[in-house]
This record gives sequence, structure tokens and C-alpha cells, in this order.
Amino acid sequence: MATLFTKIVQGEIPSYKIAEDERSYAFLDINPLAKGHTLVVPKQEVDYLFDVEDDLLSHLTVFSKKVAKAIEATIPCQRVGVAVVGLDVPHAHIHLIPINHIGDINFSRPKLEFSQEEFENIAASIRGNYTS
Repeated sequence: MATLFTKIVQGEIPSYKIAEDERSYAFLDINPLAKGHTLVVPKQEVDYLFDVEDDLLSHLTVFSKKVAKAIEATIPCQRVGVAVVGLDVPHAHIHLIPINHIGDINFSRPKLEFSQEEFENIAASIRGNYTS
């Protein structure tokens, strides 16, 4: 059975896409810790990030860097924090979260809520700063 993220990658479930290439897909987290909180997933369905083949893992890292640079250019923050948790969805994914303090990346914090229009505007702004 396809994971939630596979369904997003395949367009069966809508997402606020940031960037995509032949092997990777980045989209806004709909339960974000911060404005611009983005998920990066491999298109290949693999449960655990450290089970991803080395070549694809390297590719995901470089792809994530490009997405992080676009987030930094869009969302005022000191850094883009990186987290790999992988407990909620059995599909490898990397969280890219704009942060100003270490507590900003605490997943037990309440999630932010944005309207569909706000999500679309955030995604469009980040996409505008993304360079492949």
C-alpha cells in the first residue's frame, strides 16, 4: 500500500509543492512548526532514511540544501534546522524548519495554522527563490 507521501508525490493527494526533480520532492508540512516548514522526500518509497541507498541519500542531501537556501532567502530566520524523525509516516523524509532558537525545532510544540491561501503564498515565495 502506497504511503501518504507516495500519494502526494504521485499527485493523488494535493500538496504545496516547493520543488521537484527526477528523484526528490519537497513540499510544505501542513502541520508546521514554523512558517516555511518543508518536507523533502525521495520519490522512491523507503521507510527509513538510513535505509535509502547511498547515491539517493547523497542526492537528497544536495536537493535539501537547495531547498533550504530557498527557504532562507524567503523566511527571516537564523538557520534552517534539519530533523529526521520518521515515526509518523513510513516513508523517509527530512524536515527543513526555519529557526531562530533551538526550541523552534521541538516537535511537541503546538503546530501553526495557515489558510490555504497563506500556504499557497508561502510555497510560491519559496519556489520563487529556488534554483535547481
